[in-house]
Amino acid sequence: MNSRLVVTFTTLIVFLIAALAVPLGFAYASHRTNRLLLDRRADATRFAELADQAYRESDHASLMAEVFRYASLYGAAVRIRDRNGSVLFTAGRFQADDEEASRLALSGRTTEDLPLINPFGPARVLLAEPAGRDAQLSGVVLLEAPTDQARTDVSLVWGALALGALVALAYSVLAARRLARWILRPVTELDRTTQAIAQGQLDARAHPGAGPSELRRLEERFNAMADAVSSAIERQRAFVADASHELRTPLTVLGLRLENLEPHLKGEGAAEFEEAMAELDRLALLVEDLLALARVEAGAGGDAKEAELRPRLGVWREVYAAKKINLVTDVPEAAAVPEAVARIADIALDNAQKFVPEGGTVTVTLADGVLRVADDGPGLGEEERAEALGRFWRSGAHANVPGSGLGLAIAAELAKACGATLSLLPAEPHGLVVELRLPRAGRTDQP
Repeated sequence: MNSRLVVTFTTLIVFLIAALAVPLGFAYASHRTNRLLLDRRADATRFAELADQAYRESDHASLMAEVFRYASLYGAAVRIRDRNGSVLFTAGRFQADDEEASRLALSGRTTEDLPLINPFGPARVLLAEPAGRDAQLSGVVLLEAPTDQARTDVSLVWGALALGALVALAYSVLAARRLARWILRPVTELDRTTQAIAQGQLDARAHPGAGPSELRRLEERFNAMADAVSSAIERQRAFVADASHELRTPLTVLGLRLENLEPHLKGEGAAEFEEAMAELDRLALLVEDLLALARVEAGAGGDAKEAELRPRLGVWREVYAAKKINLVTDVPEAAAVPEAVARIADIALDNAQKFVPEGGTVTVTLADGVLRVADDGPGLGEEERAEALGRFWRSGAHANVPGSGLGLAIAAELAKACGATLSLLPAEPHGLVVELRLPRAGRTDQP
């Protein structure tokens, strides 16, 4: 938009400068041409009077002396013809064909205009002046004069106009750029603010300053809208966090009371008791995950603290060994990653151990800033992978597997908090790959 405004303003300014400079330049060229015509016509008229006098007195000596002196002094060429068109004498070197000009002059017509003088020509101009009184023509005077001085004057004026136009254009472009920035400054500020909010900085606000009043009002209303949305989101997060936190104690107490009732149950109620305890555990897990998700969304999970990945994998190796699942790792020694990345690895490994059957394999690799957790379990279809990062999503084929449906949603929020990209990809020949691409500043390469 900034470039378009500058180009538009500059184009209008170029047309305006051209509309002023070009006519002015041609007006001066026309003026200089007319002045040359008047000066040389005065000389030709004087020679015509001398030629008519010489014709009447039959004495051309003084005329010839005057003409040759003039031609030598001004570098011009002068030719005298009689009334029959015959050349009486010539001073200087003629370069133009004077037949047509002589014919018009012998018919009583004098030269009324000259070709427009410009820096590129013409180099010489031809004037014809009839000699004689009234209708009695005694001959014609032809004067071919150089235009060097006139062309120099026109060149200087045109050069000054061109220089002035360039200076005016430069200042106009500078003014156009400043004007475009002034107009678009609120738009640029809004773009920066919306990008910051999209990246999770909900406290980012536009700073109304320079710019059109309409756009400044738009900035103020945008800030008011952002405040309202941020407050609503914050209240929602606070409610989820508070509700999850407050539910933990009642659930713990309820679990203890149910355990205290177990010795008093009869044999036929044991199955129902176990189901109730399983549902209670599931409810407790859901509350814990809701609280974790609320903390991550509030920014508590995207800190810059780092953790070593290999010790975390060592703990999972014992869990996998107990379930007879192979855990293969390819992680550099002392590989330090952000705490959020380590938590994402924990979530991916926890999910994998739920779905990979005995004898299966889960592979963890970290190279070039990419963490991959790949398993050879049943995997997910394309549509399921697209939905799996949503909250409370559970595959219909795995509805009986324990879980809250919030694990991958928490991982996605953690990835967003640390600027990484989380993707679910298919594994070959079957299985699921959880891939986390770290931002360049946070990548850990093998030493």
